[in-house]
Amino acid sequence: MDIRRFLFKNRSFTPIPIILTVIYCSSPSTPYVYMGFVLVITGEVIRFNAVRYAGGATRTTKVGASSLCTAGPYARTRNPLYLGNVIIYAGMVFVAGGIWIWYLLPVIITFFILQYAFIISLEEETLAIKFGGAYKIYSNNVPRLIPRLNAWDNLDRRQPATVKKTLKNEKRTLQNIILISAIILLKPIFF
Repeated sequence: MDIRRFLFKNRSFTPIPIILTVIYCSSPSTPYVYMGFVLVITGEVIRFNAVRYAGGATRTTKVGASSLCTAGPYARTRNPLYLGNVIIYAGMVFVAGGIWIWYLLPVIITFFILQYAFIISLEEETLAIKFGGAYKIYSNNVPRLIPRLNAWDNLDRRQPATVKKTLKNEKRTLQNIILISAIILLKPIFF
């Protein structure tokens, strides 16, 4: 089995050991909690905006897309969802705080960069086949992960979904953020 397909299909589950480690090592302290929540909110805003444009298709376990989305945050980076995820997980490390924060942070960032490198290579290969020249033009103008300062001007004029519809698509991520944050913050009270 292609490791890229395995990681793509299981991308919602592969972070579980990391999250459990972060929770286990957590010892939240006020300044880090605040810094962490700033990062978590920043990452979720990026994700939420991306889902507004790409829709619920981002939750699929099948590689590909029905259309090439180059509007909204996709005009700045080809992978705003993954960028948002890295920022959210880094934020969770800060929320967790503790003596392990500076050891866990590089491990988590490295894990996600490696995982997303495999996943992105599979997605790009698939999109290049499906959308041909249009994808090549897009990939030549929009960076893979680190966003452009200004949006790439292109012909994709799609309108974002409503906040209500996006909340439906993004509810699982929001629930996970709330649950993990609650466990980290309540752990010192109960353990």
